[in-house]
Amino acid sequence: MSHRPGAPVALLAAALAAILPTGAKALEPADLAIVGGRVHDGGSGPSSTGDVVVRGDRIVAVGPDVARAYAPARTIDAAGKIVAPGFIDPHTHPDTYIRADSAQTRRVLPWLHQGVTTIGIGVDGGGRPDVAVQRAWFTRNGVGVNLVPFVGLGPVRREVLGASARAPTPEELARMEQLVAQAMCEGAFGLSTGLFYAPQSFASTAEVVALARQAALRGGLYDTHQRDESSYGIGLLASTAEALDIGRQTGMPVHLAHIKALGTDVHGQAPQLVAMIEDARAQGLNVTADQYPWLASGTALSAAVLPRWAQDGGRPALLRRLADPALAARIASEVQANLRRRGGPQALLLTSPASPWRGRTLAQMAEYWKVDPVEAALRLIRGDGLPDSRPAESVASFNMHEDDVRLLMRQPWVVTSSDGTDGHPRQYASFPEKYARYVREQGVLDLDTFIHRSTGLTASILGLADRGRLQPGAAADVVVFDPDGYAPGATYLEPKVLARGVETLLVNGQLAIDGGQATDALGGQVLHHRAADGTCPPGDTYPLSAAR
Repeated sequence: MSHRPGAPVALLAAALAAILPTGAKALEPADLAIVGGRVHDGGSGPSSTGDVVVRGDRIVAVGPDVARAYAPARTIDAAGKIVAPGFIDPHTHPDTYIRADSAQTRRVLPWLHQGVTTIGIGVDGGGRPDVAVQRAWFTRNGVGVNLVPFVGLGPVRREVLGASARAPTPEELARMEQLVAQAMCEGAFGLSTGLFYAPQSFASTAEVVALARQAALRGGLYDTHQRDESSYGIGLLASTAEALDIGRQTGMPVHLAHIKALGTDVHGQAPQLVAMIEDARAQGLNVTADQYPWLASGTALSAAVLPRWAQDGGRPALLRRLADPALAARIASEVQANLRRRGGPQALLLTSPASPWRGRTLAQMAEYWKVDPVEAALRLIRGDGLPDSRPAESVASFNMHEDDVRLLMRQPWVVTSSDGTDGHPRQYASFPEKYARYVREQGVLDLDTFIHRSTGLTASILGLADRGRLQPGAAADVVVFDPDGYAPGATYLEPKVLARGVETLLVNGQLAIDGGQATDALGGQVLHHRAADGTCPPGDTYPLSAAR
């Protein structure tokens, strides 16, 4: 059952006052005390044994033996356990959970069982601009984790330009700017782009700068799945240079989503990537990144292998091109090149949960159908013999080198994320996978650093003033986990297995996990950007949209 603080506190205080000797100092009432654990406060310093005391949705005390001054309604013995701020995942794709009709699904168990209490949404350029409408819906229906919304280039561009590969007119650009500004006024944390994906890939740097400037004027972050993480077009290093240039032109912080060197052509470029970012930081640009601890990325098969020009106009236009022999031959040639970049058909594992082919590689599908891998890929993209309404075929793409992953992970400006998508184990297991593999097994990071880069540093990047730290006055987002038992359960072939080892989890003071079991609590909130208070800044010409 869920723990809802507040009601017992007044009764407890009255009872204590009645029984305490005259002149004795009354104990402070509290809802919950977590005592005797190894407390990591979310900063970069070392841990220490101590207590965490919670009243309502706030932390009221942290430190050695501080619980002695309180009379909590409940005490949890955390001896031998790690006590930390709830983990913050800045880059997620949780729509099948957070927007579900079922309250049980909206608990968002894949993240809760990792110890995650706050997630970034609308990333990769996917964020809807109607932030106030979304906040009203989540407030009305409830959600299990805190949500950090971004406004995305994708919905903004689609609303004005559809899926076409063209530049906006001045009037259209002004409308797009208005949508970004509106979302920022309603509390979005910044502009998110997915310049690798059509139709966002059709946007020029100048177009992105114009939209990002609207977020910058309102204190926002530029969060980007950059244009190329590999060698598809301008290349990894040139793409990173573009992202940094957008930050310089707008004067806003730049955050590189799921930083990586993707594909055989760019393996080994991580040192150059790090040097480029370090140089920008030395010049005063605020640059950070997040990273998931897997050697396989996750994406749609079409995004992995199709050229962008073939997707101009959306799926109907793509199917027409594939039916044209001359264009189909050109597409097939470029698919062949992209398969090579990805490490070959054996490096693409089909992961769509509803797919009849889940768990097979593209190479195995080619053998099954007795066709070459390019034709197998195009069959899957066309959906031959399958309903037109089926979801796009998704893949786990084994395209990263361990040396690059470890080097990027060590950088002090890189935090943990999941990029959690349906069908990939990163949705269920990224934080425990990083802990198990890169902290305990390989020692790439120590425990203090792992927690700092999963909590306090991430909160600082996003601008969450009262999250990511265990300190008085902070929101009561707290995780207690077993350092010996915290481990992933999900694998590439069994991606929907809950992580193990989280024993207690508070989201805004409500027990989301109690004794290792999920409760029915929906304690999450849609968070406001720190620069937004529900109104536009003075002199802003863009009015708020009304929440419906």
